[in-house]
Amino acid sequence: MTRSMKTHHQGIRVLRKRRLQWVILMLVMSALIYTGYWLYRRDLIVSHNAFVTGNLIPVEADATGIVTHVLVEESQFVKKGDLLVRLDEHRAQTALKQTEGELGQSVRDIGALFPTHRQMCQKLMGRASKLARVRHDVVRFRQGVPSGSVSQQVLQNAEDQMAALDAEMLEARSELEAIQARIGGTSREDHPDIEAAKHRFITAYIEYTRQQIYAPVSGYVAKRRVQIGDRVQPGDSLMTLVPLNHLWVEANLRETELRRVRPGQLAEVAVDLYGGNYTFQGTVEGLVPGTGSVFALLPPDNATGNFIHIVERVPVRIALREDELLKHPIRPGLSTITTIHVDNTEKSPGESLTQAVSQEYETDIFADELAKAEARAKAIVAGNLVTPDAALDLDCGRVALIK
Repeated sequence: MTRSMKTHHQGIRVLRKRRLQWVILMLVMSALIYTGYWLYRRDLIVSHNAFVTGNLIPVEADATGIVTHVLVEESQFVKKGDLLVRLDEHRAQTALKQTEGELGQSVRDIGALFPTHRQMCQKLMGRASKLARVRHDVVRFRQGVPSGSVSQQVLQNAEDQMAALDAEMLEARSELEAIQARIGGTSREDHPDIEAAKHRFITAYIEYTRQQIYAPVSGYVAKRRVQIGDRVQPGDSLMTLVPLNHLWVEANLRETELRRVRPGQLAEVAVDLYGGNYTFQGTVEGLVPGTGSVFALLPPDNATGNFIHIVERVPVRIALREDELLKHPIRPGLSTITTIHVDNTEKSPGESLTQAVSQEYETDIFADELAKAEARAKAIVAGNLVTPDAALDLDCGRVALIK
């Protein structure tokens, strides 16, 4: 073999050795990269089945009427207490005036019972005096009949008059007891008839005030259904308010991924709206106590025999920070790619970090209605009191004992 051929074969062996070294090096690097990636990914759960959600506050009618004004439109931001819709208030105002008159009439009717009570007391006392005088005459006449100084006819007339007065006493006492049953233990202001009329007025007052529909919370208007001329009934949906400062992500994880998921774990949420330009930082708040299938409109019946084993999904609630939501607005229903760091497993899966503390969980727009209605009813009662309240006459108690 010539010298040149030996040199050529040596060059080939060196080239093969270098190529083999490169291949081995690439395999080692790939193994290291894969190992590092696996070590990193083993504490992560990534879900593409995750969506932004929030509280959708319905605005419904609470009174009957025809819509005369619609003051807001979709996508408009409204504050709590802002007027949204106004109904025609003529019928409600008429009913309010009617109940106002009925309340005043009830006050006057009950007020008339107290003078009637005193009148019946005086009437009973007068008849008691007459009865006492006639009884005294009967006693004297009976003593005079044996001696002939008083005739039998005079005695009989006196006894008949005493019997008639006694019957009249019973009648007057019954009338007095009937009036006492209506006003006993009450006054002109707190009589049951007045209370019933007052609460009918309060009901009409609330119906009148509910002709104007206010925003229960602050948020953006969506799904406006109400139109001018609509006749609405209590419970009719008018629109929806969406507060965008309190949203969360509902990630539907496979049941095989839930073993290490715990409340308090950190999460990263990439919303498709922003792509890879921004990632929200979230926190796992809790696991929904059931899979999505059991809350479906038609839950599956696996006892029928048509059972197919499929991997179920469980919703996991992930809270988003309010400051991030204000800087990077999002909307309910947007798709996300959610990554949960499951390295922290200190808490129990049954714990929950959710709290009903934001504005969507309480409204006070109706707080003053009842107080205003009661104050107005009290003024009507006071304006129809003809005379100040007085206690029952003490003489009535003494007369009631007369037999």
